[in-house]
Amino acid sequence: MTDCGGDVKLEVKQASKEFKESENVAEKYSAMTGTKNSDVNMNVGELSAAFTAVPTHKSMKKQIQFANQEEKQEFSKFPTKTGRRSLSRSISQSSTDSYSSAASYTDSSDDETSPREKSQVNSKGSSDFCVKNIKQAEFGRREIEIAEQDMSALISLRKRAQGEKPLAGAKVVGCTHITAQTAVLIETLVALGAQCRWTACNIYSTQNEVAAALAESGVSVFAWKGESEDDFWWCIDRCVNMEGWQANMILDDGGDLTHWVYKKYPSVFKKVRGIVEESVTGVHRLYQLSKAGKLCVPAMNVNDSVTKQKFDNLYCCRESILDGLKRTTDVMFGGKQVVVCGYGEVGKGCCSALKALGAIVCVTEIDPICALQACMDGFKVVKLNEVVRQMDMVITCTGNKNVVTRELLDRMKNGCIVCNMGHSNTEIDVASLRTPELTWERVRSQVDHVIWPDGKRVILLAEGRLLNLSCSTVPSFVLSITATTQALALIELYNAPEGRYKQDVYLLPKKMDEYVASLHLPNFDAHLTELSDEQAKYMGLNKNGPFKPNYYRY
Repeated sequence: MTDCGGDVKLEVKQASKEFKESENVAEKYSAMTGTKNSDVNMNVGELSAAFTAVPTHKSMKKQIQFANQEEKQEFSKFPTKTGRRSLSRSISQSSTDSYSSAASYTDSSDDETSPREKSQVNSKGSSDFCVKNIKQAEFGRREIEIAEQDMSALISLRKRAQGEKPLAGAKVVGCTHITAQTAVLIETLVALGAQCRWTACNIYSTQNEVAAALAESGVSVFAWKGESEDDFWWCIDRCVNMEGWQANMILDDGGDLTHWVYKKYPSVFKKVRGIVEESVTGVHRLYQLSKAGKLCVPAMNVNDSVTKQKFDNLYCCRESILDGLKRTTDVMFGGKQVVVCGYGEVGKGCCSALKALGAIVCVTEIDPICALQACMDGFKVVKLNEVVRQMDMVITCTGNKNVVTRELLDRMKNGCIVCNMGHSNTEIDVASLRTPELTWERVRSQVDHVIWPDGKRVILLAEGRLLNLSCSTVPSFVLSITATTQALALIELYNAPEGRYKQDVYLLPKKMDEYVASLHLPNFDAHLTELSDEQAKYMGLNKNGPFKPNYYRY
């Protein structure tokens, strides 16, 4: 909206008269309605109707200067208080809609009824699911189709193996992020013969329309965006506890599903043929079970496979960290002081992206090798308590707990952005912020101001949960790599002869890692060089791989 200066006056007259200085009126109307100035040609009666229909925000009204009191009184007749309040609500709602995870259609709905209280059926008459709104299935199907276009390797695996049905008889219970990309994985498993029941590993990352599309296709899915903690565990239990159906394979992301089955359904756990886990947190919990002698089934550590570590963790986070921060805060990165806690593959991806946009990045680390890598990459390695007062952003990606404590939060400066890129919500001590002396103010979806008594505000994103999948989306192509790895791990464990895998945690065989990578090379029109017989003999390799020993560090 243009400001009405001393020489520019807005004159509002009676309905029968033409506007004077119509260009300024057009500009004001254009600013409020989004129309072009040239399209605005109206009389005062039309403008009055327009102001009634499109209420003016209080801050807009204050910017307008009037030549005299008469004009001010005349102008004030148009926007009503109700209208101004209505616009305020509209702005608040639109902020929520615009920054929702993957622009979920459900976020714009006024339906606050819990899905657990709804009675829904799909077109086949089945009610064995619980999603926000089954009517959104058509929108979700379109998103899945878009994801499939950039997940050609997983689709290729589906086409190659669906004739053999390598997962025929497999009953897979899964707990992952429910997005368009994981839907492609789930439908691939179904095409390969598996029966699937699915729930979400994160209460904020579910794309409601995608969950609806899965439910419509016949997958028993229990998830919606914005679950409570009670809802979260209820959904997991509904997946596992189904009369006449018992899981024999687990696909997990974070270990919550594995933990639930182990604790609540020990008889089911003992009969599971294999567990596939894709996160640092979940793998850590599996190794704890194994060390304690309580892991009674073989498990595949997908997280530490090369195709997961070097692609999903690094390249995915390199792009999605910026996406998540931009969608939630509109922050400019140039010149900002940022500390990234942890310099593993996720931390490396985050630091690389932030540095490229001009942020001044420093790193915290416990591991001297990772710390040396950070130094050689040009990042200063610091202790968080030494720099926290100067930081504009604090980003955690360690997989640990209490990395950012209440003491550190108390010392942060006003406006500091705090977020987590690790799987678990334990890295930031959010529980310590829920005290009477601190005020929580919801700004928009997944964005909270935590206000101290002195007025200081810290901007907390996704309540300390995984930023990229809670607040934005992730690249379909890189998730195709991880999903293909997960599918192959399930096939391997399910079809392995008895005795090949004992009750322990295993890495994906190197040959499978290389196969996953080879499936994705055609997307870049890449052509591999082939070893001659003489070269293969000299190197002591099979011409068809594997090309690196298991101890090789990529």
